[in-house]
Amino acid sequence: MHRLLAILLFLVLSGTARAFELPAQSTQLIVGTAADWDSSNVKLRFFERQPGGPWQATGFNWTGRLGKNGLVWGRGLHPVPAGAKMKTEGDRRAPAGVFNLGGAWGYAPTIQKAPSLSYVQVTTRDLWFEDVNSPLYNQYLRIDHEPATPEEKKAQMKQGDQAHSLKLFIAHNAYPNIQPGAGSSIFFHIWRNGGNATTFGCTTMSEENLKRLIATINPERRPLYVLLPEAEYTRYRMAWKLP
Repeated sequence: MHRLLAILLFLVLSGTARAFELPAQSTQLIVGTAADWDSSNVKLRFFERQPGGPWQATGFNWTGRLGKNGLVWGRGLHPVPAGAKMKTEGDRRAPAGVFNLGGAWGYAPTIQKAPSLSYVQVTTRDLWFEDVNSPLYNQYLRIDHEPATPEEKKAQMKQGDQAHSLKLFIAHNAYPNIQPGAGSSIFFHIWRNGGNATTFGCTTMSEENLKRLIATINPERRPLYVLLPEAEYTRYRMAWKLP
């Protein structure tokens, strides 16, 4: 009897893992693939589909950079293999998996974007918390005064850094399911040194390509970001209904 229950439980859990696929309402998709878990280089492609139809490549293919130490499983929409290593704060790895996209932030007063995409012009009072001990860990906050405490100053989004002058949120470990220490402040943003520099976990690209990406995505089409090593992409392609 116990053996039968164990088998049934295994089948249920296995079926749940296999049952995951990209949400049907998602009709825009950014796909990033790296050579392996330790690669900091990523190939990026953009796909679209009509509701219920197959994914179609748009011809928007470009390169980017990832964390200095490569990738590791992140916290998003996807199931995570049992016992898999997960992203932690400061590991300098980009989160792998399937993620919703959030709003855009930047230094410019306005940007080219879909009307429904939220955009915040970043000021000195806009904060994003990366301190694992903060109750606002991996959350955005605009305060009503100039930053005064060390915590506020450290969390300032505007640091005079061109690489962060335009960014798009990748919803890894995102509100309301934030786990302290599981990684924070993951964005698409502009690469440094013409793409010769790695990141702390973000996905970077040229300013031209980032502007094009942000101008193309439409929240009403529920755009997603899939980031995986090539072997994992091949492994999950059919089950997750990837392009």
